[in-house]
Amino acid sequence: MSVDVPQVNLDAGPTPEVLAQLEAAFTAELADARGRADVAELQALKSRYFGPKGVVSLLLRAVGKLPPEARRDAGSSANQVKKALEGQLAEVLDALEAKAKDAELRRSRLDMTLPGRAPAPRGALHPVNRIIREMTDIFHRMGFEVAAGPEVELDWYNFEALNFPPDHPARDMQDTFFVTRPGAPSEASIRDLVLRTHTSPVQIRAMEKQGAPIRIISPGRVFRHDSDATHSPMFHQIEGLWVDEGVSLAHLKGVLSSFINAMFGERPMRLRPSFFPFVEPGVEVDMQCMLCDGAGCRLCKGTGWMEILGAGMVHPKVLANCGIDPERYTGFAFGLGVDRIAMLRWKLDELGHLFRSDVRFLSQI
Repeated sequence: MSVDVPQVNLDAGPTPEVLAQLEAAFTAELADARGRADVAELQALKSRYFGPKGVVSLLLRAVGKLPPEARRDAGSSANQVKKALEGQLAEVLDALEAKAKDAELRRSRLDMTLPGRAPAPRGALHPVNRIIREMTDIFHRMGFEVAAGPEVELDWYNFEALNFPPDHPARDMQDTFFVTRPGAPSEASIRDLVLRTHTSPVQIRAMEKQGAPIRIISPGRVFRHDSDATHSPMFHQIEGLWVDEGVSLAHLKGVLSSFINAMFGERPMRLRPSFFPFVEPGVEVDMQCMLCDGAGCRLCKGTGWMEILGAGMVHPKVLANCGIDPERYTGFAFGLGVDRIAMLRWKLDELGHLFRSDVRFLSQI
Protein backbone atom coordinates (compact mmCIF):
# COMPACT_ATOMS: atom_id res chain seq x y z
CA MET A 1 0.00 0.00 0.00
CA SER A 2 1.14 3.53 -0.75
CA VAL A 3 -0.60 6.70 0.38
CA ASP A 4 0.64 10.29 0.56
CA VAL A 5 0.62 10.32 4.37
CA PRO A 6 4.16 9.34 5.42
CA GLN A 7 3.45 9.72 9.13
CA VAL A 8 1.19 6.63 9.06
CA ASN A 9 2.49 3.08 8.53
CA LEU A 10 -0.36 1.31 6.75
CA ASP A 11 1.48 -1.97 6.30
CA ALA A 12 0.87 -2.99 9.91
CA GLY A 13 -2.92 -2.64 9.58
CA PRO A 14 -5.18 -0.81 12.09
CA THR A 15 -3.08 -1.47 15.19
CA PRO A 16 -3.31 0.92 18.16
CA GLU A 17 0.02 2.45 17.15
CA VAL A 18 -1.10 2.99 13.55
CA LEU A 19 -4.43 4.49 14.65
CA ALA A 20 -2.59 6.86 17.00
CA GLN A 21 -0.31 7.92 14.14
CA LEU A 22 -3.39 8.42 11.94
CA GLU A 23 -5.10 10.64 14.52
CA ALA A 24 -1.96 12.73 14.98
CA ALA A 25 -1.44 13.19 11.24
CA PHE A 26 -5.10 14.08 10.62
CA THR A 27 -5.25 16.51 13.55
CA ALA A 28 -2.15 18.32 12.31
CA GLU A 29 -3.48 18.68 8.76
CA LEU A 30 -6.91 19.74 10.03
CA ALA A 31 -5.41 22.46 12.23
CA ASP A 32 -3.29 23.71 9.34
CA ALA A 33 -6.27 23.92 6.93
CA ARG A 34 -8.45 25.47 9.60
CA GLY A 35 -5.87 28.16 10.27
CA ARG A 36 -5.99 29.19 6.62
CA ALA A 37 -9.83 29.00 6.64
CA ASP A 38 -9.64 27.15 3.34
CA VAL A 39 -12.84 25.19 2.69
CA ALA A 40 -11.46 23.70 -0.54
CA GLU A 41 -8.41 22.37 1.33
CA LEU A 42 -10.67 20.83 3.95
CA GLN A 43 -12.68 19.08 1.24
CA ALA A 44 -9.41 17.72 -0.20
CA LEU A 45 -8.44 16.53 3.27
CA LYS A 46 -11.76 14.75 3.57
CA SER A 47 -11.15 12.99 0.27
CA ARG A 48 -7.59 11.93 1.23
CA TYR A 49 -8.69 10.34 4.47
CA PHE A 50 -12.28 9.18 3.89
CA GLY A 51 -12.56 8.80 0.11
CA PRO A 52 -12.63 5.35 -1.60
CA LYS A 53 -8.78 5.36 -1.73
CA GLY A 54 -8.29 7.36 1.46
CA VAL A 55 -6.16 6.35 4.45
CA VAL A 56 -9.06 5.35 6.67
CA SER A 57 -10.75 3.39 3.90
CA LEU A 58 -7.52 1.45 3.24
CA LEU A 59 -7.06 0.67 6.91
CA LEU A 60 -10.63 -0.64 7.18
CA ARG A 61 -10.08 -2.88 4.17
CA ALA A 62 -6.87 -4.16 5.77
CA VAL A 63 -8.96 -5.57 8.64
CA GLY A 64 -10.01 -8.42 6.37
CA LYS A 65 -6.39 -9.56 6.04
CA LEU A 66 -5.89 -9.95 9.78
CA PRO A 67 -6.27 -13.30 11.59
CA PRO A 68 -9.93 -14.03 12.43
CA GLU A 69 -9.41 -13.62 16.18
CA ALA A 70 -7.99 -10.09 15.70
CA ARG A 71 -10.51 -8.71 13.21
CA ARG A 72 -13.27 -7.81 15.65
CA ASP A 73 -11.22 -5.62 17.97
CA ALA A 74 -9.23 -4.06 15.13
CA GLY A 75 -12.39 -3.25 13.13
CA SER A 76 -14.14 -1.76 16.16
CA SER A 77 -11.14 0.44 17.02
CA ALA A 78 -10.75 1.60 13.42
CA ASN A 79 -14.45 2.54 13.15
CA GLN A 80 -14.31 4.50 16.42
CA VAL A 81 -11.31 6.49 15.17
CA LYS A 82 -13.03 7.09 11.81
CA LYS A 83 -16.17 8.39 13.53
CA ALA A 84 -14.16 10.72 15.76
CA LEU A 85 -12.13 12.14 12.87
CA GLU A 86 -15.24 12.66 10.71
CA GLY A 87 -16.86 14.53 13.59
CA GLN A 88 -13.87 16.88 13.92
CA LEU A 89 -13.84 17.57 10.20
CA ALA A 90 -17.61 18.19 10.03
CA GLU A 91 -17.42 20.64 12.94
CA VAL A 92 -14.68 22.67 11.26
CA LEU A 93 -16.44 22.61 7.87
CA ASP A 94 -19.76 23.76 9.38
CA ALA A 95 -18.06 26.62 11.21
CA LEU A 96 -16.21 27.82 8.11
CA GLU A 97 -19.30 27.54 5.87
CA ALA A 98 -21.38 29.50 8.39
CA LYS A 99 -18.66 32.16 8.54
CA ALA A 100 -18.54 32.37 4.74
CA LYS A 101 -22.33 32.67 4.51
CA ASP A 102 -22.34 35.42 7.13
CA ALA A 103 -19.69 37.32 5.19
CA GLU A 104 -21.72 36.97 1.99
CA LEU A 105 -24.81 38.35 3.71
CA ARG A 106 -22.83 41.31 5.00
CA ARG A 107 -21.50 42.05 1.51
CA SER A 108 -25.01 41.99 0.04
CA ARG A 109 -26.00 44.97 2.22
CA LEU A 110 -29.65 43.94 2.49
CA ASP A 111 -31.72 46.90 3.63
CA MET A 112 -34.34 45.49 5.99
CA THR A 113 -36.15 48.85 6.04
CA LEU A 114 -37.15 48.65 2.36
CA PRO A 115 -40.91 48.09 1.79
CA GLY A 116 -41.98 44.57 0.83
CA ARG A 117 -43.60 43.56 -2.42
CA ALA A 118 -47.24 44.48 -2.91
CA PRO A 119 -49.55 41.52 -2.21
CA ALA A 120 -50.87 39.66 -5.23
CA PRO A 121 -54.55 40.19 -6.11
CA ARG A 122 -56.70 37.95 -3.93
CA GLY A 123 -59.69 36.03 -5.24
CA ALA A 124 -63.11 35.97 -3.61
CA LEU A 125 -66.40 34.12 -3.73
CA HIS A 126 -68.96 35.31 -6.27
CA PRO A 127 -71.60 37.54 -4.63
CA VAL A 128 -74.34 34.95 -5.29
CA ASN A 129 -72.31 32.23 -3.57
CA ARG A 130 -71.67 34.56 -0.64
CA ILE A 131 -75.41 35.17 -0.27
CA ILE A 132 -76.17 31.42 -0.50
CA ARG A 133 -73.66 30.71 2.26
CA GLU A 134 -75.06 33.45 4.47
CA MET A 135 -78.68 32.34 3.95
CA THR A 136 -77.75 28.70 4.50
CA ASP A 137 -76.02 29.61 7.75
CA ILE A 138 -79.09 31.48 8.99
CA PHE A 139 -81.41 28.54 8.35
CA HIS A 140 -78.84 26.08 9.70
CA ARG A 141 -78.96 27.92 13.02
CA MET A 142 -82.72 27.34 13.01
CA GLY A 143 -82.23 23.58 12.65
CA PHE A 144 -82.56 23.13 8.87
CA GLU A 145 -80.33 20.66 7.03
CA VAL A 146 -79.16 21.08 3.43
CA ALA A 147 -80.47 18.71 0.73
CA ALA A 148 -79.57 18.53 -2.98
CA GLY A 149 -81.01 16.97 -6.15
CA PRO A 150 -80.59 16.82 -9.96
CA GLU A 151 -81.04 19.86 -12.20
CA VAL A 152 -82.48 17.75 -15.05
CA GLU A 153 -85.65 16.45 -13.45
CA LEU A 154 -88.54 14.12 -14.16
CA ASP A 155 -91.95 15.66 -14.75
CA TRP A 156 -93.26 13.73 -11.73
CA TYR A 157 -90.94 15.47 -9.27
CA ASN A 158 -91.08 18.90 -10.89
CA PHE A 159 -94.87 19.06 -11.47
CA GLU A 160 -97.03 16.00 -10.84
CA ALA A 161 -96.06 15.23 -7.24
CA LEU A 162 -96.36 18.95 -6.41
CA ASN A 163 -100.05 19.01 -7.38
CA PHE A 164 -99.63 20.89 -10.67
CA PRO A 165 -102.65 20.07 -12.86
CA PRO A 166 -101.97 19.01 -16.48
CA ASP A 167 -103.20 22.36 -17.84
CA HIS A 168 -101.21 24.56 -15.43
CA PRO A 169 -99.42 27.45 -17.25
CA ALA A 170 -96.07 26.42 -15.74
CA ARG A 171 -96.19 23.24 -17.83
CA ASP A 172 -96.30 25.31 -21.03
CA MET A 173 -93.21 25.47 -23.22
CA GLN A 174 -93.31 29.27 -22.91
CA ASP A 175 -92.39 28.86 -19.23
CA THR A 176 -90.35 25.66 -18.97
CA PHE A 177 -87.26 24.22 -20.68
CA PHE A 178 -88.17 20.69 -21.79
CA VAL A 179 -85.43 18.14 -22.49
CA THR A 180 -85.59 15.55 -25.25
CA ARG A 181 -84.42 12.15 -24.06
CA PRO A 182 -81.65 10.85 -26.40
CA GLY A 183 -82.83 8.07 -28.71
CA ALA A 184 -86.53 8.49 -27.92
CA PRO A 185 -89.21 9.94 -30.24
CA SER A 186 -89.54 13.64 -29.52
CA GLU A 187 -93.31 13.49 -28.98
CA ALA A 188 -92.90 10.69 -26.44
CA SER A 189 -90.12 12.35 -24.47
CA ILE A 190 -90.78 16.08 -24.73
CA ARG A 191 -92.95 16.12 -21.60
CA ASP A 192 -90.87 13.62 -19.63
CA LEU A 193 -87.71 15.55 -18.70
CA VAL A 194 -87.34 19.22 -17.79
CA LEU A 195 -84.74 21.59 -16.45
CA ARG A 196 -86.14 22.03 -12.97
CA THR A 197 -88.13 25.23 -12.59
CA HIS A 198 -87.69 25.31 -8.80
CA THR A 199 -85.85 23.30 -6.13
CA SER A 200 -89.12 21.85 -4.80
CA PRO A 201 -88.33 18.47 -6.46
CA VAL A 202 -85.54 18.11 -3.90
CA GLN A 203 -88.17 18.31 -1.16
CA ILE A 204 -90.28 15.60 -2.83
CA ARG A 205 -87.28 13.29 -3.12
CA ALA A 206 -86.28 13.98 0.48
CA MET A 207 -89.79 13.26 1.81
CA GLU A 208 -89.97 10.04 -0.22
CA LYS A 209 -86.64 8.89 1.17
CA GLN A 210 -86.77 10.22 4.74
CA GLY A 211 -90.44 10.59 5.55
CA ALA A 212 -91.53 12.78 8.46
CA PRO A 213 -90.48 14.61 10.56
CA ILE A 214 -88.18 16.54 8.25
CA ARG A 215 -86.66 20.02 8.21
CA ILE A 216 -84.53 20.90 5.16
CA ILE A 217 -83.48 23.67 2.80
CA SER A 218 -82.54 23.05 -0.84
CA PRO A 219 -80.32 25.68 -2.49
CA GLY A 220 -79.52 25.39 -6.19
CA ARG A 221 -79.86 26.63 -9.77
CA VAL A 222 -83.25 26.65 -11.52
CA PHE A 223 -84.33 27.47 -15.07
CA ARG A 224 -87.31 29.30 -16.61
CA HIS A 225 -88.24 31.14 -19.82
CA ASP A 226 -88.07 34.60 -18.27
CA SER A 227 -85.78 37.58 -18.76
CA ASP A 228 -86.07 41.20 -17.65
CA ALA A 229 -84.43 43.56 -15.15
CA THR A 230 -85.35 41.30 -12.24
CA HIS A 231 -85.49 37.87 -13.93
CA SER A 232 -82.98 35.59 -15.66
CA PRO A 233 -83.40 32.27 -17.58
CA MET A 234 -81.08 30.73 -14.97
CA PHE A 235 -81.27 31.86 -11.38
CA HIS A 236 -80.74 30.57 -7.86
CA GLN A 237 -83.27 29.53 -5.25
CA ILE A 238 -83.31 28.35 -1.68
CA GLU A 239 -86.46 26.50 -0.72
CA GLY A 240 -87.32 25.31 2.76
CA LEU A 241 -89.55 22.57 4.14
CA TRP A 242 -90.62 21.68 7.66
CA VAL A 243 -92.99 18.76 8.21
CA ASP A 244 -93.86 17.47 11.67
CA GLU A 245 -96.79 16.98 13.99
CA GLY A 246 -98.46 20.26 14.90
CA VAL A 247 -96.58 22.56 12.50
CA SER A 248 -98.73 25.62 11.76
CA LEU A 249 -98.74 28.92 9.88
CA ALA A 250 -97.48 30.56 13.09
CA HIS A 251 -94.27 28.52 12.81
CA LEU A 252 -93.88 29.67 9.20
CA LYS A 253 -94.28 33.33 10.17
CA GLY A 254 -91.74 32.92 12.96
CA VAL A 255 -89.13 31.32 10.70
CA LEU A 256 -89.55 33.93 7.95
CA SER A 257 -89.47 36.79 10.45
CA SER A 258 -86.27 35.43 11.99
CA PHE A 259 -84.69 35.07 8.57
CA ILE A 260 -85.53 38.62 7.43
CA ASN A 261 -84.30 40.12 10.69
CA ALA A 262 -81.03 38.20 10.43
CA MET A 263 -80.52 39.01 6.75
CA PHE A 264 -81.65 42.64 6.53
CA GLY A 265 -82.22 43.88 10.04
CA GLU A 266 -85.51 45.55 10.94
CA ARG A 267 -87.24 46.27 7.64
CA PRO A 268 -90.92 46.83 6.76
CA MET A 269 -92.50 43.70 5.29
CA ARG A 270 -95.95 42.52 4.35
CA LEU A 271 -97.70 39.20 3.79
CA ARG A 272 -100.47 38.85 1.27
CA PRO A 273 -102.59 35.86 0.24
CA SER A 274 -101.50 34.02 -2.88
CA PHE A 275 -101.96 30.71 -4.66
CA PHE A 276 -99.45 27.95 -5.34
CA PRO A 277 -100.60 24.45 -6.29
CA PHE A 278 -98.40 22.77 -3.68
CA VAL A 279 -99.51 24.80 -0.62
CA GLU A 280 -102.83 25.66 0.98
CA PRO A 281 -103.11 28.39 2.15
CA GLY A 282 -100.38 30.25 0.28
CA VAL A 283 -98.78 33.63 1.00
CA GLU A 284 -96.29 35.96 -0.63
CA VAL A 285 -93.85 38.04 1.41
CA ASP A 286 -92.80 41.50 0.25
CA MET A 287 -90.15 43.80 1.69
CA GLN A 288 -89.85 47.51 1.30
CA CYS A 289 -87.51 48.17 -1.63
CA MET A 290 -84.00 48.76 -0.33
CA LEU A 291 -83.00 50.74 -3.42
CA CYS A 292 -85.62 53.46 -3.16
CA ASP A 293 -86.90 52.94 0.43
CA GLY A 294 -90.47 52.67 -0.80
CA ALA A 295 -90.46 55.68 -3.13
CA GLY A 296 -90.71 53.58 -6.30
CA CYS A 297 -87.99 52.72 -8.82
CA ARG A 298 -87.17 50.45 -11.76
CA LEU A 299 -86.24 47.59 -9.44
CA CYS A 300 -89.58 47.52 -7.61
CA LYS A 301 -91.49 48.60 -10.74
CA GLY A 302 -92.70 51.74 -9.01
CA THR A 303 -94.53 49.93 -6.17
CA GLY A 304 -92.03 50.56 -3.39
CA TRP A 305 -92.17 46.84 -2.52
CA MET A 306 -90.06 43.92 -3.63
CA GLU A 307 -91.43 40.38 -3.65
CA ILE A 308 -88.80 38.14 -2.06
CA LEU A 309 -90.49 34.81 -1.42
CA GLY A 310 -93.58 32.67 -1.68
CA ALA A 311 -94.68 30.26 1.03
CA GLY A 312 -97.58 28.37 2.56
CA MET A 313 -98.75 25.22 4.31
CA VAL A 314 -97.87 22.05 2.38
CA HIS A 315 -100.90 20.74 0.49
CA PRO A 316 -102.22 17.45 1.96
CA LYS A 317 -102.10 15.88 -1.50
CA VAL A 318 -98.36 16.63 -1.76
CA LEU A 319 -97.76 14.91 1.58
CA ALA A 320 -99.78 11.91 0.45
CA ASN A 321 -97.85 11.73 -2.84
CA CYS A 322 -94.68 11.31 -0.76
CA GLY A 323 -96.10 8.61 1.50
CA ILE A 324 -96.68 10.91 4.50
CA ASP A 325 -99.99 10.75 6.38
CA PRO A 326 -101.62 14.22 6.05
CA GLU A 327 -103.97 13.40 8.92
CA ARG A 328 -101.01 13.11 11.29
CA TYR A 329 -98.47 15.54 9.87
CA THR A 330 -98.61 19.13 8.68
CA GLY A 331 -95.86 21.32 7.31
CA PHE A 332 -94.89 24.50 5.56
CA ALA A 333 -92.71 25.29 2.56
CA PHE A 334 -91.13 28.49 1.27
CA GLY A 335 -88.97 29.56 -1.64
CA LEU A 336 -86.58 32.50 -1.91
CA GLY A 337 -84.88 33.91 -4.98
CA VAL A 338 -81.22 34.17 -4.01
CA ASP A 339 -80.46 36.61 -6.81
CA ARG A 340 -83.23 38.94 -5.67
CA ILE A 341 -81.86 38.82 -2.15
CA ALA A 342 -78.45 39.79 -3.59
CA MET A 343 -80.07 42.67 -5.49
CA LEU A 344 -81.67 43.90 -2.29
CA ARG A 345 -78.49 43.50 -0.27
CA TRP A 346 -76.36 45.55 -2.66
CA LYS A 347 -79.16 47.79 -4.00
CA LEU A 348 -78.76 46.68 -7.62
CA ASP A 349 -81.24 47.89 -10.21
CA GLU A 350 -80.62 45.03 -12.67
CA LEU A 351 -80.14 41.31 -12.15
CA GLY A 352 -77.78 41.02 -15.13
CA HIS A 353 -74.98 42.76 -13.20
CA LEU A 354 -74.46 39.57 -11.22
CA PHE A 355 -73.86 37.39 -14.28
CA ARG A 356 -71.72 39.55 -16.57
CA SER A 357 -68.43 38.57 -14.88
CA ASP A 358 -67.26 42.19 -14.87
CA VAL A 359 -64.44 42.22 -12.32
CA ARG A 360 -64.71 46.01 -11.99
CA PHE A 361 -68.28 45.62 -10.76
CA LEU A 362 -67.80 42.44 -8.73
CA SER A 363 -64.81 43.89 -6.87
CA GLN A 364 -67.01 46.70 -5.54
CA ILE A 365 -69.34 44.34 -3.70
